[in-house]
Amino acid sequence: MKNLFLFCRAGYEKDCAAEIQQRAGMLNVGGFVKANNNDAFVVYQCFDAEGAELLARELLLDTLIFARQMFVCGDLIRDLPSDDRVSPLVAALEGVSRGGELRVETPDTNEAKELSAFCRKFTVPLRQALKKSGTLLDKENARRPIVHVCFVAPGQAYAGYSLSNNSSPHFGGIPRLKFPADAPSRSTLKLDEAFIHFIPKEEQETRLRSGMNAVDLGACPGGWTYQLVRRGMFVAAVDNGPMNDKLMETGQVTHHMADGFRFEPARKNVYWLVCDMVEKPARVAELMEAWAINGWFKEAIFNLKLPMKSRYKEVATILENMAVILKENGVADFQMRCKHLYHDRDEVTVHLWLRPNSPWN
Repeated sequence: MKNLFLFCRAGYEKDCAAEIQQRAGMLNVGGFVKANNNDAFVVYQCFDAEGAELLARELLLDTLIFARQMFVCGDLIRDLPSDDRVSPLVAALEGVSRGGELRVETPDTNEAKELSAFCRKFTVPLRQALKKSGTLLDKENARRPIVHVCFVAPGQAYAGYSLSNNSSPHFGGIPRLKFPADAPSRSTLKLDEAFIHFIPKEEQETRLRSGMNAVDLGACPGGWTYQLVRRGMFVAAVDNGPMNDKLMETGQVTHHMADGFRFEPARKNVYWLVCDMVEKPARVAELMEAWAINGWFKEAIFNLKLPMKSRYKEVATILENMAVILKENGVADFQMRCKHLYHDRDEVTVHLWLRPNSPWN
């Protein structure tokens, strides 16, 4: 299998392609990209037969901005016969053994989603056949490779595998979150997903605990503040606009009628800083740098609005400049990650953790 299949948001294929081309080059894995606008996936075809497996092992999914999920696969399987789609897929997966899970998926497009009902029904006979062939274990095993079959059109699919320690836990890399009925805006799902994505489940009890102090810059009407309050935090909500009345009634929110770019916390005991202001990404990055250099938070999650063109290039440049500026100003111990999350639109979400190896007192 010489291909690496990458799921992404429809319309962002060029950005995903530019990123995998650059990152594969850094690992000396030559190849070329196959992508079409609005397909919601990209295929990187390696020149070396072992290249895709090397990328799946060495290129951490978590470090890719625009890819939601990735798996090693062969070429597109076309014209699957309607009376027996199982046999060609079993044959295509004969090089995979003792897989721990099967995922029959589609890209995140309206056209592909029409196949979702078929995929659910098809999973049962395909799973049985793959167990019989030895491609799948009899019982699911979270430590074994995940077997993927992605139908991109009726009768057309890519088949392959991902490594369990370098893969999204969600089908297609998409978490299924429910919009809370009492949340002030749908933007609340962006921060909820960010917490799930960036903070390991086993660490959420300590890093997202009740009683923490947080600041929400550009908070109105309170979609992001809602997620902080829901977790028992006390929030300084900074915005010249009005906040949601129910949030204010909790007693956990202090509303500061101020410009988020000028606000300074009165007390330097802020753990979480969050920001979803509609502003040029470079300006938001400068604001986050200033807060980090002053030591005004421990962890931050903020969004960078994307330009219309060269989105990957601009985001990569901003993140590289941020890292340089932080180090030049004495912030040497930090971790920064960036992802185009499912609930993001024309923006990416950044997580910045200062002194990740030091305990928070």
